[in-house]
Amino acid sequence: MPTFLDQVIERTRADVDARAKVVAVEALRERISAPGRSRPFSEALIAEGISLIAEMKRASPSKGPIRPDATVTQIVQAYEQAGASACSILTEPAWFGGSLDDLVEARAAVDLPLLRKDFIVTRYQILEARVAGADAILLIVAALSPERLVELQEVAAGVGLDCLVEVHDEEEMEIAVEAGAEIIGVNNRNLHTLEVDPETALRLLPDAPAGTIVVAESGITSRADVDRLEVAGVDAILVGEMLMRSDDTGESVRALLGSARSSD
Repeated sequence: MPTFLDQVIERTRADVDARAKVVAVEALRERISAPGRSRPFSEALIAEGISLIAEMKRASPSKGPIRPDATVTQIVQAYEQAGASACSILTEPAWFGGSLDDLVEARAAVDLPLLRKDFIVTRYQILEARVAGADAILLIVAALSPERLVELQEVAAGVGLDCLVEVHDEEEMEIAVEAGAEIIGVNNRNLHTLEVDPETALRLLPDAPAGTIVVAESGITSRADVDRLEVAGVDAILVGEMLMRSDDTGESVRALLGSARSSD
């Protein structure tokens, strides 16, 4: 029986094929100027203290609609003003309610580095990300062969994009390291069962080589969670659902970062 990951990759490939018939890959390449690094994603994650990649998403496969009426500009500007280091923009439409238009809107709204978060399995999607204003892309080890992972990292580097390489277990961590990943995201959520184990990031952290930027993803909901990860040596966190459900997005960002307003 196909897993969730199998289903989303199959749907993604079909969607990419359809888009490529409308806008050819050559046309995308023509729209890309010389690679730029005006908003380097990696550098944003190594500032003093733990950095926050704040995520814009309307829904998730495990929780359904989260904030389907969310306005991209309003959300990402709140993130920027509250101290986030970067934004993650979910562009997958079927399960997460996103689109490339969300990325374009976010690029026009903030100066923060932007991560295109999607199930990227083709060169075409990388070119799309660059044209839409991304500074980095997500590459999921579980969705790619080791050879394909290396290839797509090279494609991304060629157009000036950083890669957040996502892993879920020890085997995937080894693959990411061997592929030369410079930014590794450890997702506490199992992509096959969609269950969250908050110990995953802490368990895999020692397997990342010195100098690797490590990002903890999923299941981070409080400052206590952040403190624990920061003490362990995690460089950054990626948080979406908790922030998207908040009635005061900016204050929730500040609370995670330990800079919330006093109630006195």
